[in-house]
Amino acid sequence: MGEGCRLWVSSGNTYSGQFVLGEPQGHGTMKYKDGGRYEGEFSRGLREGHGCLVDQDGQVYQGSFHNNRRHGRGQMAFQNGDKYDGDWVRDQRQGHGVLWCADGSTYEGQWHSDVFSGLGSIVHCSGVGYRGMWINGHPVAQATRTVILGPEVMDVAHSSSFTLRVELQQDNGEVAESEDGRVLKISAGVRYVQLPAYSEVSFFKVDEGSQELPIQTPFGFECIAYPLSSPTSGGPELSATPESASTDSPLPQGDLEVTMVSNVLCDQEDTPGRLSAGGGMPRCPEDCRRVERGRAQFTDVCLGPPPPGYHPIPFLDSKHEKASSRPRGSLGPGRMTPTVRDPPAGSRPDGAAKAEPVTAAFPGEYVIIIRDVTNPPFLGRVLPTAFKHLRVSLKGMGQQPHIPGEDPQASN
Repeated sequence: MGEGCRLWVSSGNTYSGQFVLGEPQGHGTMKYKDGGRYEGEFSRGLREGHGCLVDQDGQVYQGSFHNNRRHGRGQMAFQNGDKYDGDWVRDQRQGHGVLWCADGSTYEGQWHSDVFSGLGSIVHCSGVGYRGMWINGHPVAQATRTVILGPEVMDVAHSSSFTLRVELQQDNGEVAESEDGRVLKISAGVRYVQLPAYSEVSFFKVDEGSQELPIQTPFGFECIAYPLSSPTSGGPELSATPESASTDSPLPQGDLEVTMVSNVLCDQEDTPGRLSAGGGMPRCPEDCRRVERGRAQFTDVCLGPPPPGYHPIPFLDSKHEKASSRPRGSLGPGRMTPTVRDPPAGSRPDGAAKAEPVTAAFPGEYVIIIRDVTNPPFLGRVLPTAFKHLRVSLKGMGQQPHIPGEDPQASN
């Protein structure tokens, strides 16, 4: 036994340290031709015991070796900035370990063949947390779709607010209770109608400069974006639900703060998940909610008045078609008369008629849209968008708006 240096001509590697019977044995340093370096314990010329290996890419492993491989407990800093501390088996992460990713995500749990496998928990850099079983790097109970609970068509009274309950579900229909923190955003649309006989007629005629691209829905029709409204700070709370909605709870004029599609539900705190990267998650925008145990809720949701550039053309139903044939207010043969009445003249000093401002959505068919806007997407996957068919009527449930060209019984 002694110390010395050796160069292997065939490989170009050099060693300096302790020898036994001409082989590296004990403590020493091996410099590899490709640029790597190992300093630690050797046995019969192989890495064995504790040591530190720096590979040609600058990745650093410090821990146990067996038969020249990383084996046992060890820590590694990867080229991409990730760091791992845990168990190794034959050069692969296996057993229990913690991974700190460069993007801020953290995983702690079981590993097999260098991937998440077994029981483990992750806090994603987006704020999403998952705790449960993993197989080959994929969560077993991961959400695959967003579902808005309630009837297929939700009936809401004119000027009333409502509550939406949302679930993240797995492929088998069970709630993905292992997930927290995914961000869901609510928006709305109004049915876009263009019939052959009325080529320029829809529920809303949109100015050229405000033209919205139609959104395809799963209900067999398209919609265009429509605003949601919310009470301003200090304003009255809107608490009516679809079950209790009535015309006795109109939205007060002047207490609405309307923005196109995005802003809704002021003065509500986001729902934090159980897991959080860095000790806490940022507050969601007012039109978003964070999922907790696979569930989220949007309360006091209300459709706002038509935005600038949207000119409503409400249709009379078949019961009032005869009344529309009288000369006063008629738009001519084959045209429908708007249900909005003209205000009496003389309401202004100059005698000109002034229409009252519209403070709520007109009766008709609308769509509520829930999107997964988690950023960055959890594990690179965005959940499909969810839709809910919403029907607004003057008397609430039971009275359906009629669309020209459609059989009133067809929607039942």
